[in-house]
Amino acid sequence: SPTIDQEVREKLADRLKNEGEDSIRNELKIIDPNYYNLIDKKNIKRMVHALEVFYMTGKPFSSFHTNEKKQRPFNILKIGLNKEREILYNQINQRVDKMIEMGLLEEAKQFYAYKHLNTLNTVGYKEMLRYFRVEWTLQRAIEMIQQNSRHYAKRQMTWLRKSLANE
Repeated sequence: SPTIDQEVREKLADRLKNEGEDSIRNELKIIDPNYYNLIDKKNIKRMVHALEVFYMTGKPFSSFHTNEKKQRPFNILKIGLNKEREILYNQINQRVDKMIEMGLLEEAKQFYAYKHLNTLNTVGYKEMLRYFRVEWTLQRAIEMIQQNSRHYAKRQMTWLRKSLANE
């Protein structure tokens, strides 16, 4: 993907805010029907990105997605660590508790002014933001960090298992 100009990004963000998601969907459907037919119509971030790429290059986003296998002058070695789920989940819970002890709450407070940024939509911060907005108690936020971390670990293990099975 090409680098996106801040001006293009802001223009589309303003358009999304002022004209709504349907405007973005309709334009993508016209300029890149191939990508439009593949994408989840509820994933507006991907649609906006596809338009950003189009505005930067003049080419439909789908034109960057070829199904050609590139020849690589090396072999890939995939290595994954695995442990019993119960042990892993206990370690995740303990690690989250340790993060709280070491100042996650204070760290997240420093970033509260930037809550609108997608970079804070990550495990740990997004739960703390809900605590700061008084949607959850601190205990609930901690429990959700633990749960979401466990879900993330499970997705990683599933990805690795599928990746190794496809070889």
